[in-house]
Amino acid sequence: MSNDGIDLKDLRRRMDGAIAALKTEFGGLRTGRASASLVEPVDVDAYGSKLPMTQVGTISIPEPRMITIQVWDKGLVGAVEKALRDSGLGINPVVDGQSVRIPIPPLTEERRGELAKVASKYAEETKVAIRNVRRDGMEAIKKADGIGEDDQKKMSEDVQKLTDEMVKAVDEAFAAKEAEIMQV
Repeated sequence: MSNDGIDLKDLRRRMDGAIAALKTEFGGLRTGRASASLVEPVDVDAYGSKLPMTQVGTISIPEPRMITIQVWDKGLVGAVEKALRDSGLGINPVVDGQSVRIPIPPLTEERRGELAKVASKYAEETKVAIRNVRRDGMEAIKKADGIGEDDQKKMSEDVQKLTDEMVKAVDEAFAAKEAEIMQV
């Protein structure tokens, strides 16, 4: 449904991308089990820029409650450790030569609450991304030439309906993840 100023399919694709990214981040919030996706979204200050963890070392899971990161550049071991400590994941990395070991503690009630807060933060960031796409769509409608006021209003309503649908999907994904985290 592409009108002169707006492409709803493109807006939907961009919003779906935000939700897919959210699900990837939620995948990293494991409930007591080690998972490489727990540390993959963490950015490391390396070579004057921020790099994802996967670009500075090899992430492996040698046992169910342990993650190891074999850092490729010896000079980045400290930066990896600092990034993990500052990540808000509540993990305590241990440097072992050129590798970093991360024991995954069993989840306490307090830790479950912390993970739920992290999940909530991820969900809120996704909602902001969706609203930014909505704003882009609304601006495109306003800038479009040759569209009557009634058509503009109809398109705006379509964009808002799509936004509401996507925000609802984010809320449902968060509720499911929160229930999984809080389950003992």
